[in-house]
Amino acid sequence: MELIIFLAIGALAGFAAGLFGVGGGTIIVPILYVVFMQMSYDPEVVMHMALGTSLATIIVTSISSLMAHNKNGAVIWSVVKNLAPGLVIGSFLGAGVAAWLSGAHLQLIIGVFVIWVAYQMLAGAKKVTDQNKALPSTTKQVFAGTGIGVASAIFGIGGGSLTVPYLNHYGVVMQKSVGTSAACGLPIAIAGALGFMLFGMHDQVNVPNSIGYVHIYAFLGISIMSFFTAKLGAKTAHALSPSVLKKIFSVMLLIVGCFFLFKGLL
Repeated sequence: MELIIFLAIGALAGFAAGLFGVGGGTIIVPILYVVFMQMSYDPEVVMHMALGTSLATIIVTSISSLMAHNKNGAVIWSVVKNLAPGLVIGSFLGAGVAAWLSGAHLQLIIGVFVIWVAYQMLAGAKKVTDQNKALPSTTKQVFAGTGIGVASAIFGIGGGSLTVPYLNHYGVVMQKSVGTSAACGLPIAIAGALGFMLFGMHDQVNVPNSIGYVHIYAFLGISIMSFFTAKLGAKTAHALSPSVLKKIFSVMLLIVGCFFLFKGLL
């Protein structure tokens, strides 16, 4: 029965991710939070479980995404190579920070982040990319990757909301920013998921069918279904107005963000 529930979540998350053109983390985390609470898991570890499991599912979806972008020549591998060490270190550290924070603090942090993402999408401010700007030095890219990795692990996302604006700011065109960000999602997800597993095992989390803070059934069900339904969502998106889609998704994120803020403040 659990696996059927997680397959359904995967179908919904994958479709929504393809439809709205975002990573699945912002959709998977709140749904898993509600489902895990309904399963009567320890409220203090539910948020951590949602984040760790979300990152584990992103391993699969990011592989699919980066392969598609790489076929179109939209991945700048030299940038991925520079960012990757920082992304791995930062994501692992971020998992440690998340494990140290209480469930209520995580809810507040994620609530604020989701509302910020909603605002960014709703504002829809499309700045013209200054292609004369050069990317910073390798050392600065490593440090930037560390920051992106830490934040991504805490938020349970693949980092697209942070990596794309960063690359775009330094003159990388949107298509290549998105493609490179998709490739960067893989080291973030692997290091973050491993971190949540190890820190969860250290905290002796007692949740059925889980390794640390990663729920195995949820990981399998969501990964399998989202892999297929993301393509269906992407096809549907082409038949609808992008501006309307952004507004719908922004409102949905706003509701989710307010929900987490409310829960965190209780």
